[in-house]
Amino acid sequence: MGDEIATGAPVAGGQGGRAAPRARAVPRVLVRRAIPTEPAVRGSESLFVTEAARQGVRPTRRMLHVGPEPAGDDVAAALRVEPGEEVLARRKMMFADGVPVRVATSYLRLDLFGGTPLADPGFLRPSLQAAIEALGHRFGHAEEELVARPPAASEAATLRLDPGEWVVRILRAAYSADGTPVHVLETVCAASRHVFPVAQVTGADQF
Repeated sequence: MGDEIATGAPVAGGQGGRAAPRARAVPRVLVRRAIPTEPAVRGSESLFVTEAARQGVRPTRRMLHVGPEPAGDDVAAALRVEPGEEVLARRKMMFADGVPVRVATSYLRLDLFGGTPLADPGFLRPSLQAAIEALGHRFGHAEEELVARPPAASEAATLRLDPGEWVVRILRAAYSADGTPVHVLETVCAASRHVFPVAQVTGADQF
């Protein structure tokens, strides 16, 4: 078993040492996001759907955006493009039992994936990983970075966060066997709705 990192907003103590009750904007829900992800889960149709189904919660997804947008500094560095250069973004929202829990955005280089099926709207079948491999790219390695921080205003609104709640951002950069950066996945998680099991994964990984 790996260690688990549970995150969430602290609850202030009330009179007599009891926690002061507060109204929540959304129902309580807790989902897991394994770090690193089990290879069989990473290669499935949806990491989130597979993980959530194993936990007994009802997972749903909504595609928010597919199209070019300027790369932020971290994404640009991972994809080895200039900050502000347009990249292909595929952004979706994840819900657990109807509660918004995370926003995940795949960033891909336009010189590699512009005009391919990855630029088409909607979800990819059987998976984004399979679509990348169908274009001739083979997985080499990936790097993940986890940061906890206050949310941007747009993130707080999209995830329906209570005042004072934080988010956890996971930035995963995947590289092909020849070292080409082909996929950067930015996942912004509602911190109080997640637990992050950390374990050593054996076997082949995926984009």
